[in-house]
Amino acid sequence: MNKGKVLRNLLAAKEILVAPGAHDVLTAKIIEKAGFQAVYMTGYGQAASHLGTADVGLMTMSEMLSRANNFASAVDIPVIADGDTGFGNAINVMRTVRQYEMAGVAAIQLEDQVAPKKCGHMTGRQVIQMEEMVGKIRAAVEARQNPDFVIIARTDARTIHGIDEAIRRAKAYEEAGADIIFVESPESVDEMKKITSGFNVPVLANMVEGGRTPLLPARELEKIGYDMVIFPTASTYMVAQAMKNLMAELMKTGSTENLIPSMIPFPEFNELIGLTEIRELEAKFVIG
Repeated sequence: MNKGKVLRNLLAAKEILVAPGAHDVLTAKIIEKAGFQAVYMTGYGQAASHLGTADVGLMTMSEMLSRANNFASAVDIPVIADGDTGFGNAINVMRTVRQYEMAGVAAIQLEDQVAPKKCGHMTGRQVIQMEEMVGKIRAAVEARQNPDFVIIARTDARTIHGIDEAIRRAKAYEEAGADIIFVESPESVDEMKKITSGFNVPVLANMVEGGRTPLLPARELEKIGYDMVIFPTASTYMVAQAMKNLMAELMKTGSTENLIPSMIPFPEFNELIGLTEIRELEAKFVIG
């Protein structure tokens, strides 16, 4: 299945595409089973779940690629994968794009931050020269083998250079061949409307709980003019809080019995992770 083509068709629809963020493959499977049509592999969540650290550019290309491969292998919906800065210059970007495409994801997100990058709602971010990022986007477009593979260009210029400079950069990235534009961390609804009115390609909204951008429902974002929205941090925050509650209860009482009503039942979890399908394959192919 051409996942890039599937994603492009979803973006061409009138209804906004909602792609929840997943910090691990189990979460991606839950997102798919809930009925969402795409999933966002969040770099913020990968750093937290894989390294137990903040999103400050410590994840390597090989680590992100391995996780992208696992995501794409586990779900049938398109995976939109964070590619950070492309892990180097334009030549590194070309290798990253080829590797992500071979991993089976539908789209890669590339940003114009100085390496090592930071989460898009943290302060202290710096951006590279616009011309350098234009070269990275052009290199990404040339590197892909499947013309339907989607290139997302993100600019982090808003926080330090203002909304007008961020839009100027994003327009240059659109002209360089980006398929989706992502202006990170606008700080008002008016800025968001200014973003959505300025491009001929789909525009992405990023909803981060506690971040710099107003947290709006998908339908309201659609009215503003956004074509897609990601919720990159929600699953990570929910799981972290649930784990804190679990461990506090276990430390306090020495038992998990009081939390059983909050847990997914054992048979339902086994169904979620595909045990039934594995048993059917074992019956078909395994001898003894």
